[in-house]
Amino acid sequence: MFAFLLIVQTLIAGSLVGVILMQRSEGGGLGVGGSSSGFMTARGAADFLTRSTAILGGAFIILSIVMAAIAGASRTPSKIDTSLAGKTSAPVQQTQPTPVQPVPAQTVPAPGNTSEQNQQAPAVPLAQ
Repeated sequence: MFAFLLIVQTLIAGSLVGVILMQRSEGGGLGVGGSSSGFMTARGAADFLTRSTAILGGAFIILSIVMAAIAGASRTPSKIDTSLAGKTSAPVQQTQPTPVQPVPAQTVPAPGNTSEQNQQAPAVPLAQ
């Protein structure tokens, strides 16, 4: 029912926009010019469009009120899921990071000392 009324209201809104845009305004607008002979004279078209605007506007407002009443009456109270309220999760155990082995300090050869130990490049430990 609500979907049908929503479609009807959409059609009424589209028709209302079309009728309003067809009316001649003082600024020019999208007015439809009519000839003096035939079915619709300029005055007759203005009266028809004015009445159509009033009828479609009234139908739009009444339909909006009816749809709001239907939506309010058919609304069910929200349900809160309490199935997880009393349960707590087990604490997550954190692992300790492995300590980093300190790198031994390297000695800088003294200037002028040409011993064989000082001339060799010290070994660099690989990352673990």
